[in-house]
Amino acid sequence: MENSTQVKLFYLFGLQETFNNKSVYFTLSLITYLLIITVNLTLIITIIQQKGLHEPMYIFLCSLCVNGLYGTAGFYPKLLLDLQSDVQVISYGGCLSQTYVIYTSVMCEMSTLTVMSYDRYVAICRPLLYHTIVTSLTVRKLLLFSWCYPLFIGLIVVSLTIRVPLCGSRIDKIFCDIPSILKHACLPIPINQILNKFVIMVHVLPILFIVFSYCQIVRNCVKSAKGRIKFTQTCVPHLLTMVIFITVTLFDNLQGWNSNVNITLNMRNAMAVQFLVIPPVFNPLIYGLNLQQIRSNPITSPLTGPPTFSFSLTFAFTFPSLISISIIGPREWAKMDVAVVDVESKVDGAVDQGGPSREYYRLLMRDIRDSAILEGPEEAKRLSLEVFTHIKV
Repeated sequence: MENSTQVKLFYLFGLQETFNNKSVYFTLSLITYLLIITVNLTLIITIIQQKGLHEPMYIFLCSLCVNGLYGTAGFYPKLLLDLQSDVQVISYGGCLSQTYVIYTSVMCEMSTLTVMSYDRYVAICRPLLYHTIVTSLTVRKLLLFSWCYPLFIGLIVVSLTIRVPLCGSRIDKIFCDIPSILKHACLPIPINQILNKFVIMVHVLPILFIVFSYCQIVRNCVKSAKGRIKFTQTCVPHLLTMVIFITVTLFDNLQGWNSNVNITLNMRNAMAVQFLVIPPVFNPLIYGLNLQQIRSNPITSPLTGPPTFSFSLTFAFTFPSLISISIIGPREWAKMDVAVVDVESKVDGAVDQGGPSREYYRLLMRDIRDSAILEGPEEAKRLSLEVFTHIKV
C-alpha cells in the first residue's frame, strides 16, 4: 500500500520497438494529425457557414467531426512529443486526462453513429414523416444525448479508477487507458471490472439497433433503383466506418483486459490506434466526396469536383393531395420524382396500381407539363426563367 502513494509517473513502453525509425514515425504521425485537423475543420466550417447544410444529417456529421478533433487532441500531441524524447513518461494526472478524453471520444463516436443510423432509417424508411419526426428539438435532444452520456459515464469510470491504489507504473502501450492502469491495482477491483462489462453490454444495444435499422433500410432500398442509389451514397460510407470502428475498438478493449494475448508490440499498437486514425480521417473524406450537397459547396468543390445544380418545388392544389417535384442534375434535369400524398400523409398506392387516382395523376402531370412554368422541347423541359426568378434556390 505504501507504493500506491508514490505512483506519480507512468512509463509508456509502447514505442520501444520504434527507436531506430523515430523520425519516420514522427513524420507520418505529424502528417496524419495535420490531415485530420484539415479535413475535419473544412467540413465543420462548410456545414456551419452554409445554411443549406443545416439539416439533421449534416449536423450529426459535424458533431462526428468535432468528436474526431476532440479524441485525437488527447493522443497525437503526446505521441509527437514522445517520438522526440528518449524516455516516454506521463504524469498521473496527465494519464487520467488522456484516458478520459480517449474513452469518452470512443463512446461519443458510438452514440453519434447510432443517432446517424436512426436519422437515415427515418429518412429512407419513413420519408413522408421525416420532418415531423426529426424536428429541430429532436436533433438538439439527440446531440445532447450523444455527448452528455459518454462524458458522464467517462467521469464515473475515471472517478472509480482514481480510488484504486496502484503498485506499478509500466504501461505497454503508446497511450494511457483504463485496463493498462488497473493492471497495477494493489487490491481486487470487482467494481471496476463489473462497470467495464456493464458499459460493453450497454453498447451492444446501440449496435443491435444499428443492425436493425440497416436491415430495414436495405429492405426498403432494394425495391427501387433510386433507393439503391440513395443507400449507396448516404449509408454505405456510414456502415463501412461503423464496422471498422466497432471492430478495432472491441479488439483494443478485449486485448487490454486480457494480458495473455500473444501478439507483437507493434501489431498491438497498430490495432490499438486504428480508431484514432481511420474514423477521424475517413469520416469527412467519405462524406465529403460522396454527398452531393457537400460536393456542390464552393468551399469543398476544389477538392470534390465541379458543383451540381439541385432544387425542389412543391405544388399544393385544392384537391386533398400534394405534388412534390424534385429536380437534380448538372444545370439541367437529370431526374424528376413525383409523390401523390393524401391528407393523412400516406402515399396513394393507386397511382402505381391503376384506377381513378392514376388517371388523376396522368392528367395533372399533363397540365404541369403544358403550363407556363416549363419551357423547351418535350425531351428537355426546363423551368421558365420567369418562374425561376420567384424560386429561392
